[in-house]
Amino acid sequence: MTAPDDLPGLDLTAFRDWYDAQRPGELAGDLRGRLLAGGKSNLTYEVTDGSAWWVVRRPPLGHVQATAHDMGREFTVMSALAGTDVPVPATYAHCDDPAVLGAPFYVMERVAGTAYRTADQLADLGPERTAALAGAMVDVLARLHAVDPGAVGLQDLGRPVGFLERQVRRWGRQLDGSRTRDLPDADALLARLAASVPAGDDGSAAGIVHGDYRLDNLLVDATDEHREHPVRAVVDWEMATIGDPLTDVALLLVYDRLGTIAGGGAVADASAAPGYPDADAQLARYAAAGGRPLGDLGFHLGLAHLKLAVILEGIHFRHLHGQTVGEGFDTVGAAVEPLLAAGLAALTATDH
Repeated sequence: MTAPDDLPGLDLTAFRDWYDAQRPGELAGDLRGRLLAGGKSNLTYEVTDGSAWWVVRRPPLGHVQATAHDMGREFTVMSALAGTDVPVPATYAHCDDPAVLGAPFYVMERVAGTAYRTADQLADLGPERTAALAGAMVDVLARLHAVDPGAVGLQDLGRPVGFLERQVRRWGRQLDGSRTRDLPDADALLARLAASVPAGDDGSAAGIVHGDYRLDNLLVDATDEHREHPVRAVVDWEMATIGDPLTDVALLLVYDRLGTIAGGGAVADASAAPGYPDADAQLARYAAAGGRPLGDLGFHLGLAHLKLAVILEGIHFRHLHGQTVGEGFDTVGAAVEPLLAAGLAALTATDH
């Protein structure tokens, strides 16, 4: 844990003054905090007063896209999902005044659990427990997609009609805002996606979309006590919206292939662990758990590759400008071009 003046992005004195006004009497002793490992987008901190713990989330330092890093969205979605079959941390307070910490932020429960990211981490669990954990991950995604947005007050979170078409345009704009180099495959992929938006993009099958669903955005307790239901919380809801749930399914599959596509280095490789199910097994599990009808995922896979490439290009941009906090950013940019090429290949495979 670090002292109040040694924590980039989180002034603990300013935080305490603000939080005391929101929830008087909750903080006791002197505050200490630390930046949590993992994650290359928003900054997440553990804060303690010596007897209790909190988690604080804020956008990254420096270059921030206008539509990204929405702290209010994360807070709203997790608050709405409390009490559903989707496990989320309890939410405590949200601040939209950048004068406090330099950016909006929110405070939530500290959930005991591990964000499994690497094959080495999962190897310690063994193949059987790894398979069970990955299966639970898919089950929770199916449960999320079964939640009625209106029933939890999230009907206005997004605009489901034309969702996929807007996603193509949105990620094109995001790329324009953080492009560091010439990326001809990005231009080709954007054009192909714009020309092949599915005819069913009418919002009729809309649901809650997490927007960045993957194993290391889950906090997991894989001990015997929670072996049947190991997922303790789903986190990182900054891109949540109402739209086509199959975008979550496709992005999960692309995340699992990322180590192969990008050659390792900057990315998680959990899917390489013994016992981790392949794409076909995950799709079958999703269907069996009551997930949405799958059909042809070609467009969704192409879009998922584009989205992930643009996210990584944005991180690469911030790294080049000295605006990242922590380690592991120097190789992120190398994954962008292989992802774009793989996205084109995914679209081409569905053309035959």
